[in-house]
This record gives sequence, C-alpha cells and structure tokens, in this order.
Amino acid sequence: MQRVTDQDPYLWLEDVEGEPALAWVARRNAETEAALAVGEDFAKLRTRLRDVLDASDRIPGTVRRGAHLYNFWRDATRVRGVWRRTTLEQYRKDAPEWEVLLDIDALAAAEGEKWVWAGAHVLRPGHDRALLSLSRDGGDAVVVREFDLVGMEFVEDGFRVAEAKTLIGWIDADTVFVGTDTGPGSLTDSGYPRTVRRWRRGTPLDDAPVVFEGEPGDVSAGAWHDSTPGFERDFVVRTLDFHRGELHLMGADGTLERIDVPDDAVAYAYRGYLVVTPKSAWLGQPAGSLLAFGFDAFRAGDRTAQVLFTPDGRTALADHSWTRHHLILTTMRDVNTRIEVLTPSSGGTWTRGPLAEVPALSDATVVDTDPDVSDEFFLDVSGFLQPSTLYRGETGGGMEILKQAPARFDTTGLRVAQHFAVSEDGTRVPYYVIGPEAARPGPTLLYGYGGFEISLTPYYGAVTGRAWLERGGTYVIANIRGGGEYGPTWHRAALGADRHRAFEDFAAVAGDLVARGITTPAMLGAEGGSNGGLLMGAMITRYPELFGAVVADVPLLDMMRFHKLLAGASWIAEYGDPDDAADAVHLRDLSPYHRLAAGLPCPPVLLMTSTRDDRVHPGHARKAAARMRELGLPVLFHENVGGGHAGASDNAQAAHNSALVHTFLWRHLAPRDPSAAR
Repeated sequence: MQRVTDQDPYLWLEDVEGEPALAWVARRNAETEAALAVGEDFAKLRTRLRDVLDASDRIPGTVRRGAHLYNFWRDATRVRGVWRRTTLEQYRKDAPEWEVLLDIDALAAAEGEKWVWAGAHVLRPGHDRALLSLSRDGGDAVVVREFDLVGMEFVEDGFRVAEAKTLIGWIDADTVFVGTDTGPGSLTDSGYPRTVRRWRRGTPLDDAPVVFEGEPGDVSAGAWHDSTPGFERDFVVRTLDFHRGELHLMGADGTLERIDVPDDAVAYAYRGYLVVTPKSAWLGQPAGSLLAFGFDAFRAGDRTAQVLFTPDGRTALADHSWTRHHLILTTMRDVNTRIEVLTPSSGGTWTRGPLAEVPALSDATVVDTDPDVSDEFFLDVSGFLQPSTLYRGETGGGMEILKQAPARFDTTGLRVAQHFAVSEDGTRVPYYVIGPEAARPGPTLLYGYGGFEISLTPYYGAVTGRAWLERGGTYVIANIRGGGEYGPTWHRAALGADRHRAFEDFAAVAGDLVARGITTPAMLGAEGGSNGGLLMGAMITRYPELFGAVVADVPLLDMMRFHKLLAGASWIAEYGDPDDAADAVHLRDLSPYHRLAAGLPCPPVLLMTSTRDDRVHPGHARKAAARMRELGLPVLFHENVGGGHAGASDNAQAAHNSALVHTFLWRHLAPRDPSAAR
C-alpha cells in the first residue's frame, strides 16, 4: 500500500494563514456546508442547540473572591459575554442582581478585535485589582491587562502584556511574577515561558529581573506567591515535560531550594502542609496516593507521611479541595464518584466522614471553596439524565440547594447503565451507556479520549440530549486506558509505544456494544477530540469495519511531525519523540496520517478543526483530509475560522458545529425505516 513518506506533499497546508491553504479550506468548508448545513431539519436542530447554550435559566457558575461571587456569562444578547459579580444574598434569588464589570462585546466592538474571555487573576486579600486575559478569537495565546475592580475599568498605566502564552500572577499590589515572550530565548520549544521575571509596576518588562530560567526543551517555567496569612512564601515550578516537574521554594535572596519529591509527583504547599500525589510508588505508598507532610519537617528531612488516600485496583483519586479547616476528598470506584471530608487534629491524625451522598452513576464536583477565610464549599451534582443541582454548605454543617437546572431534553424511556468490555490483553474496560430502556440495535455514538490521565465521568450533556438521545440514539462513553479513571497506572498502561492499548480498549467497547445487541457496526459511530482525535484516526485506519461513521474534532493525526507544530513538543512524554530513532518506529505505526492507504475500507469521516487552534495545529486535520481525498476515501472537512482548541468562540459557532456533527452522524447511522428507532 502506498503511504505518506517523509516527503509529505501536503506540508503547504501547515501554513496556518497562507493564502493557498486558506483557499483550500474555503473550498472544503463550502462542500461540507452544502452537504450538511441545508434544509429545514438542520436549521431546526441548530436553533434548538443554540437555545440550550443561550438559555437564561442555566446555573451561572461562580467563584468567590472576597465578598463577591464572580461569573462569566454568555447568552443570545451577550454573544461574547460579560464578566460580572454579585453577593451570596443576591445569588440565592431566582433572579440575582448582577454588577457588570466588563462587557466583552462592547470591548470587541470598540477595539475591532474578536476578543474571547480567557480568565482573571484577582489580587488577594483586597480583591480590588485583577489581571485579565483576553484571547484573539479563542486561541491559547492571550493579552493581559490590569483591571480596577473598584472603578470597573482598565488601569491606564497598569500591567500589560502583549499576546503570548503568558503565565502571570500577583505578588503584591505593585509586583507580579510573569513568564512571557520577551524575545529570543524566552520561550521553550513548546512555545511556553522559559524564564520567570519579577516585574514591578511602572518599570519596563524587559528590565524586570529574571528569577528563574529553564531549559529550551522544558515545557514551561512559572512562579507564584502564596499570600496565605502567616505562610507567605514564593515558589518556582519547572515543568520538565507533561508528566514531570520540579518544585522550588524561593528564599528572600532569590536562592532556590528544591522540594525533594519525585519529579513525576504532583506537590504543593498548603499552610503548614506539603501535599504530594506520587505517580509512582514512593515511601512505601502506591502510585495515586494522597500524602500530607509537615512542610518544615519535610524540608528538615522528616519523611513521615500522613496517608490521606490509598488507591486499590478499582478506586482512584479524582480530586481534593481545601476549606479553612478541612479537606474535601473526591474518589472514583469504577468511575463512580464518592465524596468525603477529612479533618486534621492537633496530634497529626485525620478523621473522616461523608460530605454528601452521590446518586449511583452520577458525579459530584467541588466547584469552589474559599480556604483563606471559611469552610464554605459549592458542590455540583449531576448525572447523564440528571440536570445539575448546585449546593452550598460548610464542612461540618449542613447544605442548602442554591440552584437547580431545568431539564433540557426528554428523558422518557431512557436509562443509564454501566458495562465492562474485555480488551485484547484481558483488561476489563468500563463504559457507560445512555439510551432506550428497551435495548435493540439502533444508532449509537461512542465517545472516547484515553490520554493525559484525564477521566471521563458522568455529566448532563444537554446538547447531546437534544441532538442525539431525543432522536432515538444511544450515547456511550468509554473509559479506556490512557485516562485517569483508575489512577496513574491506568494512564501509564497506554503511554508511548503502548498507546495501542487505548485503541484496543475502544475497539473492545465497540465490539461489546454489538455483542449486547445495542447496535450494529453500520449503526455505530465514534467521536473524539484532540488526543481523542488521534483515537478516531486509529479507528479509521485500524478498525474501520467496526464503525458506520467517525468524527474527529481538532485531531492529532501526524505523529511524525506533531512535535514541530505549535505546542506539540510538550506532548513528547505522552507519545514519544519522533526524532528519537527508537520512538520513531512506534510513532510511525501509530500515526493515522501515515497509515492512510488506497483501498482502506474506510467509513465516512468528518474532520473538524479551527484556524485559531494554537494548541493542536489545524494542519493535522487539513493534511489528513487532503490525503483521504487523494485516495478516494469518504471524508468531509470543516474548519471554523475562530474558536481555538475549543472549536468555537461563541454559542452560535458552537451550535452550528454541533449541528454539523450530529447531522452527519444521524445521516449515516440512523436506520432508513424510522420505526426501527425509538
């Protein structure tokens, strides 16, 4: 079979904004729009999805900063959104009064830029200033501007940083730590900050002293100031690769003391504690444990760990959050959430008890705490068929329901089940099925990711509900290796040359769905994005007979050049290094782009990407689409101009993209006889 060689004929499509490449994109977009975005059914679906995204009765997610709860909000009239705040007293009401701090639509109109909100760092403890990040049309690179939260305006002579993948944070009202593009040598090979500067108000950024400098091959370098009263201190973190790093305590004279934990551990200081999650066995504790040490005692050589969580073969750490006096611990047992409260005593022991009961096959997430001040927490509980309920409580006390989201789609006759497939090497792989109670073969969409220790947990997907479940489809989420569903060992099982195990797991789930009579290969579709787009490429080129259609969103597909494209060098630890002869062997074999060949029994494919994606280069999807067209394989391609790695920068774009995806899938997977579906 003829395959792409190192003499890639489509390298010109890697020129993101080159005229020939954009002209090619425009032609492909026109073909896809003509094929999918036509007719009354498409328009109705897009409108219904836009209604979900713009709904005024959504729960406005907040973060507490001092006396206020802050929220960023988009709807039909505020397309780019507003940054706003309210009080807890107001938030309890059905219609809170919001104080608008910044209108992004107005700012975009005034400055002639397609600004997209990218977050804010609020100064503690006064909460009177913020460092705002704004992206041009959704990219990861941002501009940073200082904002006055009292006068509700940008600070004219305040901190400002030009567009870059900047890391910045407050030290005090007049000083920040900043890592950004200050010229040659200031960025790593991955495009993130390599140097950290201490920048004082009113001085040129270029004159700010460098307090740390990493190596070009690192992923990034950053620093932050801990302003906790009584525990004020500065830290520097050097990120060696996506899974390894170094934590340093910075002395008053600028000297660095490395905190002696393994470089693959996640570690941070909280008040008097050093909290460590080792990713490999350490101090007699297994990978994925949660350990606490006395910070000063650890620095002095004491390695006595207080074990807060120990994983087993079925249970993994999902998250943890501090309140003023407690630790809220979230774990997963077979990808089902459990949540409890741990309380330290003066003698060094910890007690534990339940925080809340989580319904089966559901998820609970601590969305905010205010550990400097109180034991307050905000908890979101939801499930595949259960809209979010937002609780507020205090550890050791009761909880109140603050908000409940209404149902967005009809769940009549639907149920949720969890099954396990057996992969090629005998590993049991869990997956969730959301679909008709009366199981019979029907259109089914299988979603997966399988990388970077990211877990796929239950959630209420209103868009999927309206676009797929209401129409009689079944939706499936596969918890394959490479993710974090069973902790670091589950992730590492599919690293590097073992990535094929994630592919095998996904294929095993597909086969199990057919064996259970839930679907047939002709009615089974697959979707994944980013690293999940690599997974989709593997399905196309390795298991095409299992699927009736495949969608890959912002996909990673050329595994021989990914490290040369945008942020790709930062993922070498996950996949391997194409410039290393030993890794190049398995990377070429994994690479979907290089496995494309004439005569491949390929199902219909839709490739989605964004011109403004400055994380996963749009060239991956462009080149694969061009190659598939050359080989006569069935492919449609759509590239949104804006949106960055998210694929859309506003709700209108998101609704349109989703309508394209679900129209494509339903067209290829739904039975021709309508009575065969629910």
